[in-house]
Amino acid sequence: MALDNANKWLGKEQIQDDSLDLHALARVTATLGGAPLSTGDALPHLWQWAFFQPVSGMDTLGPDGHPLPGDFLPPIRDCQRMWAGGEVRFNSPLRAGVPARRHSRIEDIKEKHGRSGSLTFITVRHRYLQDDEEKVSERQDIVYREPVPLKASVGEPMPELQWADTIKPEATLLFRYSAVTFNSHRIHYDWPYTTGEEGYPGLVVHGPLIATLVMRAFVQSNPDKVAKVFRYRGMRPLIAPEPFQVGGVIESPGVARVMAGNEQGQAHVGEVEFEETR
Repeated sequence: MALDNANKWLGKEQIQDDSLDLHALARVTATLGGAPLSTGDALPHLWQWAFFQPVSGMDTLGPDGHPLPGDFLPPIRDCQRMWAGGEVRFNSPLRAGVPARRHSRIEDIKEKHGRSGSLTFITVRHRYLQDDEEKVSERQDIVYREPVPLKASVGEPMPELQWADTIKPEATLLFRYSAVTFNSHRIHYDWPYTTGEEGYPGLVVHGPLIATLVMRAFVQSNPDKVAKVFRYRGMRPLIAPEPFQVGGVIESPGVARVMAGNEQGQAHVGEVEFEETR
């Protein structure tokens, strides 16, 4: 895996404008559930990931379905790209039907060597602006790894949860989430490619979808708490259609430990910092 002139990509910026269109939001609602949104309503947590996406033509896609790097993200050759985790700060909600802007900047690039081979970590900072106010800020960690055979893994056992939802990730859910987020990565909908080329045992549940479902479970089960910061990290993939749980526990005043996992243990872990509404 080679990254030429990495330093010249540091500080690279990208701006994406979006109207947070109500018709597009209706499609997200039909996919993730919830009440219909009207102009000015608050977007649920992490729904910004269904917007602000560059529009990539078919001729700009790589063999894995991802847009070819080299425009905003640096060109890293012969690698598999994954969303490893990140941190989201909720200053105030983005509002439906109101124009907004995402300002993105590459903050860091590091190359490491692990048990699975060579890894390149790219840190991207996103700022979501609406009415000249920073509503949400986000650190996104992207990892590129050498294409090596996938090894079966297990995580730490799931603890006893104070709240939990069971998710059944049918192929239709994965397809719809790919559609509303304009994500053409083939591991989420192309079973022959996913199993034959990348070595997964089935379709891979999107990391952002898992994070969104984790946050949804926290909000629905804790109506007296306002999420301010969400940190999350992917430990291993979740494979459709095997059910998994999303949930959490209040770990200490103002902090909840949240996670997603199944009988093989924890797959995604994180924490929510919150304020009490009373």
